[in-house]
Amino acid sequence: MIVAASSNGKVGIEAAVQVLREGGTAVSAVEAGIRLVEDNPDDHTVGYGGFPNLLGEVELDASIMNGRSLESGAVGAIKGYPHPISIARKVMETLPHVMLVSDGAERFAAEMGFSPQDMLTEEARTVWAEKLERDMPPDVFANLQTQGDLRDWVRLATDPERAGGTVNFIAQDKNGDIACGVSTSGWAWKYPGRLGDSPIIGAGNYADNRYGAAACTGMGEMAIRGATAHTVVFYMKMGLSLEEAGGRAMDDLNDLGGRFLSRMRILALDKDGNHAGFSSLDEGVTYIYQTAVMPEFAEIPRIYVPIKSRWE
Repeated sequence: MIVAASSNGKVGIEAAVQVLREGGTAVSAVEAGIRLVEDNPDDHTVGYGGFPNLLGEVELDASIMNGRSLESGAVGAIKGYPHPISIARKVMETLPHVMLVSDGAERFAAEMGFSPQDMLTEEARTVWAEKLERDMPPDVFANLQTQGDLRDWVRLATDPERAGGTVNFIAQDKNGDIACGVSTSGWAWKYPGRLGDSPIIGAGNYADNRYGAAACTGMGEMAIRGATAHTVVFYMKMGLSLEEAGGRAMDDLNDLGGRFLSRMRILALDKDGNHAGFSSLDEGVTYIYQTAVMPEFAEIPRIYVPIKSRWE
């Protein structure tokens, strides 16, 4: 039994491991770990306290996947509700659909008994306002809701260094079942309604008991275009080792064209419980893992795989 997570999963990994110790499923472990990250106001990339979109609204995305059945659930651009990972699980378990977004996701959350909450903290609002006030004339900032050229301002306000916040959890339980979950508040100052890879099965999240699982954090648009999470699992299906599969999936992103390419990180686990992390940043990038017999988590470096970056 094992849980692996992105480094910002430190606040939740012990809870996830405890679920496994008590005989719970990998799906439940992933949900338990991610919920605590979603509640952490100091993490501005996930849940409560996440940085808002260009209009100052916090929009949350999440997905969860059961590697035994390949069932999946996801929500995107949901506002006013905490714990999108739990709402995504309810989508997986109660609906014939995989993904709900925006108003529909919020209606479903209310139907399932989730309590609404203002997700924008004062700290996140202050950072948002200070950033936009530096970049915009006062009249534009004061009238963002009615701007007819928001697409132009989003290109100015966006910051590739803040394009990559997400939490990843992967767990394998006593039955050998694997689950994977991803949750994010998305790209800071994004265009309203933007979805990255986190709620998209195959892009930001994929789990299959037969081969393994993978999850991404970084510039989600790249993972969508490369179907990166599924690509890692597919390479393992083709017989590559975990390290080879992750490295090749990262390197595949070098074949992407276009004007906007930034950074990428992958977390992966194979069917035998081996784990690895990959990053296009060469220093100080880590991930964490903990088995059921370990008293605390360990933090180790990710494997460096360079990706060519360009912005405009």
